[in-house]
Amino acid sequence: MKLLEERIRKDGVVKEGNVLKVDSFLNHQMDIELFNEMGKEFRRLFPSEKINKILTIEASGIGIACIVAQYFHVPVVFAKKAQSINLDGDMYCTKIESFTHKRVYDVIVAKKYIDKDDHILVIDDFLANGCAVNGLIDIIQNAGATVEGVGIAVEKGFQDGGKLLREKGIHVESLAIVKSMDSKTGEIEFM
Repeated sequence: MKLLEERIRKDGVVKEGNVLKVDSFLNHQMDIELFNEMGKEFRRLFPSEKINKILTIEASGIGIACIVAQYFHVPVVFAKKAQSINLDGDMYCTKIESFTHKRVYDVIVAKKYIDKDDHILVIDDFLANGCAVNGLIDIIQNAGATVEGVGIAVEKGFQDGGKLLREKGIHVESLAIVKSMDSKTGEIEFM
């Protein structure tokens, strides 16, 4: 998606440790017009009429998932990274290691929101090593539901997450795939 690639080139910041900061438009301050175009593109890339839910993870994926959901006319379920007193009933739980935060989270989804009849599209902002997406897929499979695909805004193509998911037969579509980035020059190359 050229629009997203251009925006990453213009406003993205490459930092040490293979970190791409896109918080000015993607995951802190959100450009809703850009998200709207992303939503249209995800709907084109995942034409299945079976999709009845979108699953994402707290917190950065929520905004994108909500806009995407409008094009599918389905609800968004988001996996929470922390237990709270508001959560009740049985939960699906998995552990996810965050590339950005360098920590492991217990991630939970109430069982009442995902069941065996669901056909789920996973949406997230970034795909690096694939830990978050694999955790969400684990939750979907534990529920007996069907993974219809994985939609990613920005994939770091030089890391293994996308490759490993595709090797498992998962339909993965990334709107921008970063081939390489240089923190010294700020240069970003896309596939």
